[in-house]
Amino acid sequence: MSERRYSLERFLEKTRDKDLNQGLFELESDRMLDINLNGEVWTKMGSMVAYTGNVKFEREGILSQGLGNLLKKAVSGEGTALTKVSGKGSVFCADAGKKITILELQNEAICVNGNDLLAFEMSLNYNIKMMKKMTAMLAGGLFNIRLEGTGMVAITSHYDPITLPVTPHQPVVTDPNATVLWSGQLEPQLKTDVQFKTMLGRGSGESLQFLFQGHGFVVVQPYEEVVFQNQG
Repeated sequence: MSERRYSLERFLEKTRDKDLNQGLFELESDRMLDINLNGEVWTKMGSMVAYTGNVKFEREGILSQGLGNLLKKAVSGEGTALTKVSGKGSVFCADAGKKITILELQNEAICVNGNDLLAFEMSLNYNIKMMKKMTAMLAGGLFNIRLEGTGMVAITSHYDPITLPVTPHQPVVTDPNATVLWSGQLEPQLKTDVQFKTMLGRGSGESLQFLFQGHGFVVVQPYEEVVFQNQG
C-alpha cells in the first residue's frame, strides 16, 4: 500500500492524538504543537487550530506590558499580537505549516522574530523590541520579541534552521526576512548595501540587512518570509 493510501481504520490510528508524556509542550508532528494545558500560556494570536477541555482565550491586555509596548503595538499591528490561553485541556497550535522547534531556556535570553514565535510559558518575561531606524520598516524583521528567564518557547521556521556563531572577529550579516532568532546579548544593526541596490534595484530585499557583532549566535531559515507586520 502506498504511503498516502490507507484504510480508514489505519488512517485514524496513524493520525490519532497520542499522549507522548513530554510535559506541557508536545510535538504531535513537526508542524503541530500540542499544549497540555493546566494553567496559563502565551500563544501567537490566531495559531490555535483545535482544542479540548475547558479552555479560555484572551487577547493580551492593551496595557499589560506598559505604555512603551502600547506604542509599539499601535505601530506593529497584528504581527506581535499574543493570546493568553488558560484552563485545562489540550490546545493544538500551528502556523502556516511551518516547522516547529521547542527550546528550553535556563535563565537565558533570546530575541525571536515576531512572525516566528508560536508559544511560550508564563514564567518567561517578554518585551517587544523595535528597530531604532524606522527605515527598517521596508524589511520584514522590524519587530521582535525578547524572551528571558527559565521556561519553554516554541518557535517556527520554514524548513530546517541553521545557527551561525557571532564573534568579534566574525560578524554575521543576514536577510531580515530569513532571520528567525538571535542570542539576547546581541543587538542587530541595520545595514544598507548600496551595491545590491544598484545591481538589483531599490525594491530588492537584500539591500536591507541585519549586522550582528559581538559574542553570540543568530539563527536563519532557508526561506525569505516577507511578512509586513503592520498589515491588518
